[in-house]
Amino acid sequence: MRLPSFLAVYQDRRMLTILLLGFSSGLPLALTGATLTVWLTEARLPVAVIGLFLLARLPYSLKFLWAPLIDRARLPWLTRRFGRRRGWTLLTQGALIGALLALSGSDPASAPWSMAAMACLVAFTSASQDVVVDAYRVESLDQSQFGAGAATYVLGYRLGMLISGAGALYLASVLSWPEVYMVMAAAVLVGMATILASPEPGDAATKAQLEHEHAAATALAHRRGLTGRRAHVAAWFYGAVAAPLRDFMLHPGWLAILLFITVFKLGEVFAAGMVNPFYLELGFSKVEIASVTKVFGLGATIIGGLVGGILVAKLGIARGLMITGTLQMLSNLAYIALAYTGHDIVMLMASVAAENVCAGMATAAFVAYLSGLCSVAYTATQYALLTSLTGIGRDVFAASSGFAAERLGWVSFFLLATALCLPGLILLRWLADTPPRISVTAPVVGD
Repeated sequence: MRLPSFLAVYQDRRMLTILLLGFSSGLPLALTGATLTVWLTEARLPVAVIGLFLLARLPYSLKFLWAPLIDRARLPWLTRRFGRRRGWTLLTQGALIGALLALSGSDPASAPWSMAAMACLVAFTSASQDVVVDAYRVESLDQSQFGAGAATYVLGYRLGMLISGAGALYLASVLSWPEVYMVMAAAVLVGMATILASPEPGDAATKAQLEHEHAAATALAHRRGLTGRRAHVAAWFYGAVAAPLRDFMLHPGWLAILLFITVFKLGEVFAAGMVNPFYLELGFSKVEIASVTKVFGLGATIIGGLVGGILVAKLGIARGLMITGTLQMLSNLAYIALAYTGHDIVMLMASVAAENVCAGMATAAFVAYLSGLCSVAYTATQYALLTSLTGIGRDVFAASSGFAAERLGWVSFFLLATALCLPGLILLRWLADTPPRISVTAPVVGD
């Protein structure tokens, strides 16, 4: 059966591959976060120690440090047999399974710090998988498919989080925690089977580009008087680290681009950090919050992501991002309506639906935008750097949201969250009018 024309962009077989790889990427996140804290709480660890366990997720913010290695290094046998991206994907997924099995064998009561080390290893292997899966996704699609690809990836990612979050908690009611983590390790096999059944994306590092890199690295080594192994190391560093950064700086207004990436989601994450305390203060029970925000909210996010992918496919990245970004900003006003309404489950559902649909749309468009900024010759390095920047708003700016809510009250707090979306939209308007860089491998900055 043929899909309607506006859904045809999702009919490509590559979308199924991206969906399943997104599932594999989203699966480990809760296993070092919310799900793990439940296991630790049941093991009666002190709250302060449980809080320290969250530091194990630091590799997700630092993955740009080793992304150049994943981007450029060739693996013995794996690269030759499966290709550059598929080889690295299989390696990181196999390492992730091993790390999850090691975590399942840990005992939080007798050896909490050993368990923390295993959790950190899970986060490291998971973040490494994210680096190569992001590169695989971008290199597998045409630019016109970036929006749909982003929406499909986010859908898979959310489903993975649902399995390792709510699914793991359901399993824990009938299985022991070590057994639950063994099941989660087995679920990573979905990603391995997917990559084995999928082709290697084309090698976009053109001969001319590699020759340019080699010439530049040779000149650099000559100027520094380097020879032999030192010259080889300098050449590798130039190709893996310096060249991707220099390539990104070919974008006109690249500093403004980096600032935009940092602040675009600021209003959303600023509000999101305080929504649960807000719901509780209005008198909603934990069951009501879980049912509406987790289950109903997930469906709203999925719908928003799919709609966002269609908008980007039809209107282009820049226009799609402006529309969804504006809707994301306005969706914060739904919280103000809920603040005036009070404990009303229908209004809660309406507010969650508005916020999650709009946020899902904006996320799909934003991921497509990030994908379009990357040169396919340096996808893993550049994408890892850009996504690390998005974590600044989540991990730094949003930390002040509690102080703001306490001092301003809920209505003024959500008005502030709405206003914090404006700098990103203003920067986007300016960037959309900036001409694209001139380069055979460069995607456009704005449509």
